[in-house]
Amino acid sequence: MAAMPEPHTDVPSPELSTVWLRVFLEVARHGSFTLAAHTLGWTQSAVSRQISSLEGALGGGPLFDRLPRGVRLTEAGRTLVPHAEAVVERLGRAGRELAALRTATGGRLRFGAFATADAALVPRAIAAFRARRPGVLLTREEGLTPALLDRLAAGELDLAVVSTTSRAPLAAYDLHHLLDESLYVAVPAGHPLAGRDRVPLSAFADADWISGSPRPEGTLLDAALAQGFRPRVAHVVAEWTAKQGYVAAGLGVTLVPALAAASVRPDVVLVPVQDAQVRSVYAATVRGWSLSAAGRAFVAALREAAAEVPGHPVPEPRPPRNTA
Repeated sequence: MAAMPEPHTDVPSPELSTVWLRVFLEVARHGSFTLAAHTLGWTQSAVSRQISSLEGALGGGPLFDRLPRGVRLTEAGRTLVPHAEAVVERLGRAGRELAALRTATGGRLRFGAFATADAALVPRAIAAFRARRPGVLLTREEGLTPALLDRLAAGELDLAVVSTTSRAPLAAYDLHHLLDESLYVAVPAGHPLAGRDRVPLSAFADADWISGSPRPEGTLLDAALAQGFRPRVAHVVAEWTAKQGYVAAGLGVTLVPALAAASVRPDVVLVPVQDAQVRSVYAATVRGWSLSAAGRAFVAALREAAAEVPGHPVPEPRPPRNTA
């Protein structure tokens, strides 16, 4: 016959009220129920009941010796003091941190952005946000829109600045609209079309193009496909400043979004494109996940920065786009 298990002898942890612990610490600090009651704004009998409840929850032994004048901690009371102080301090710290989160005066915000947004939009937003919310720890990552969305869905980012260029699926996200970018064609100084007011993209149908990908699909050159021609990619160059170097050397032309227009080099001319498909830029968050007060404040800073980007109409603030 199998042996019966031994009875469980562990003493269960008592259910303690944090109010009891706060009252206990006040009495221990003052050595008096009367002075503790005065500090708390309570009656002496109310303080006495709280201490009795705490003593009962801890097994019934006294925490204080009741003396003719005041009280004195017993050995059990002296043992409890550091534990009570730790609990009350941790709860107080938690309350302060939660209050900071509610008011966006503390906490952290992790966000990512695609490279072109880092040219002007994101730095302006960071500067404005840090001036207003210096207590928030802000961390940034750079990446392509699909990778940023993966990080967002995995909970590794709180917010991501993304664009519609990559054709990444956006159905799982709330999209906080920032701007709709107009496009420019970067040409070398002296190009026949340099200085023109607005030019149809089809005027560059026979040009050599510089792009970050050998295929136009999923890039800014989607705009050319929408205009009915397939651009000839002569040079695949990923980095934006390097693309400008190729343009300046007369090796081809490249499309430039409004976000990057302010950082063009002086020997490159931007020609505004007429009737070209624009790309939309959003601050994306995971649909159904709460955005913190700091996140909402950063979206507001991004919208303000977007209004300063040249070459696009200032968008009216609108609720997040739920794409479900």
